[in-house]
Amino acid sequence: MDGIKVTVNGKVRDCSGTNPHTRLLDWLRDEGLTGSKEGCAEGECGACAVLVARPDGADRSRWTSVNACLPPALAFDGQEIITAEGLGNVSDACTPEDLHPVQREMAERGGSQCGYCTPGFVCSMAAEYYRPERSPAQEDKETGTAVVGEEHATDHECGPNGFDLHALSGNLCRCTGYRPIRDAAYALETPSGSDPLLERQNRPAPAPQHTRVSGESEFIRPQSLDEVHQTLRENSDVKLVAGATDLGVEVNLRHSRPPLVLAIDRLEELRALTFDADSIEIGAALTLSEVERALDGRVPLLGYLFPQFASRLIRNAATFGGNLSTGSPIGDSAPVFLALDARIVLSSTDGEREVPLSEYYTGYRQSVRQPHEMLRAIRIPLPLAESTAFYKIAKRRFDDISSVSVAIALQLNGGVVSSVRIGLGGVAATPIRALATEEALVGQPWTSDTVAAAAVVMAGEGTPIDDMRASSLYRSAMLRQALLRFHAENAEDLEVAK
Repeated sequence: MDGIKVTVNGKVRDCSGTNPHTRLLDWLRDEGLTGSKEGCAEGECGACAVLVARPDGADRSRWTSVNACLPPALAFDGQEIITAEGLGNVSDACTPEDLHPVQREMAERGGSQCGYCTPGFVCSMAAEYYRPERSPAQEDKETGTAVVGEEHATDHECGPNGFDLHALSGNLCRCTGYRPIRDAAYALETPSGSDPLLERQNRPAPAPQHTRVSGESEFIRPQSLDEVHQTLRENSDVKLVAGATDLGVEVNLRHSRPPLVLAIDRLEELRALTFDADSIEIGAALTLSEVERALDGRVPLLGYLFPQFASRLIRNAATFGGNLSTGSPIGDSAPVFLALDARIVLSSTDGEREVPLSEYYTGYRQSVRQPHEMLRAIRIPLPLAESTAFYKIAKRRFDDISSVSVAIALQLNGGVVSSVRIGLGGVAATPIRALATEEALVGQPWTSDTVAAAAVVMAGEGTPIDDMRASSLYRSAMLRQALLRFHAENAEDLEVAK
């Protein structure tokens, strides 16, 4: 199909004739925009980061940083992208005055040496620079010192200028060291009102295009959910893609070439987050960052999950629908939704049906979802449990795959456990509920003796194995320790209940 256009750094570029599996990164570099680099090809290093104008409500847009190494270029038909080259007035005669504030601070504070990772850092920093919620700490007029507000007090890695350092959690540097990069981030002031990229956020993001490209493979961005349903009914081998954080890795490292790809990330029917008296419904195509902003802490257990789920670059593209659909036994969201007693909404030409997540998986990366069905939404029943926690045991604190993950939702009544749900990841072929442990706790007093006995049961849940990330004995020990830790952290609940 002719007429596929992508606006890059303010210039409309023709993307017609691009292979459906050509990554955005490769297309940009073929266009001569070589600032974006490839470091890992799986979304972990951030060297390829770019900015995309994404919706922020009906009338505004938000510059959002994403990895260019994962999504197909055709997914950006009609969209607006800024690369590191487009941030400042870059030319052969470029002077320091022409640099974007982020670029200038990185240069002046020594945030770049070899420069390979720098364009990605700059784009991630720019997204945080323009984040509408970012606000500096207030100054005490008598002492002249910065007064740390509530936003900054809850996160020791949030700078006095309101810069959330976790915005850079998906960007890796091998030679400079992170202190000068952090110094550059914390030195950034508020964007001036005449900043064209700031002004751009006051207008709506580009509407999604009805894209269809055929060749050896086919890429389609459907116009409606009905079109998705019909395509799934008529084709036996279809790959649904939203953020491409999973498919992109398969394409890059395993050379997967699905014959038909349906891009569903911009379908409005999949992008709603609604509340009613009995439940919260999360649309399958909302990114994790969008869900995090929309919930604004109203589901504490998800609040514990967000900062531990990959990196901000990944959360800006990844969806809960995609994470649950892959069926990975170490997917971070499944244990949390199991603890929340969530239900999966499946839709097709036959209508909709609900399935408890605890009954959704049937085997390793297998589920009850039929080939003609899709995951439309996740429903969380209300009310929520009063005490919750999410523990992720991994080799790194952030941006790593878990060895074991544990999510707990507990309700006490007069010091007695009235209900408890425990979701586990990494200890079986599928995410599972710790049913034996739950049974050992329900109806029992929330005491050290009760929890110690239940922790022994917890250590035997699942069928943990030895692999490169952990031994089976270590995984069992972490299960036991997670329950003991949860009790220690929630001892006050017992005192209040008494």
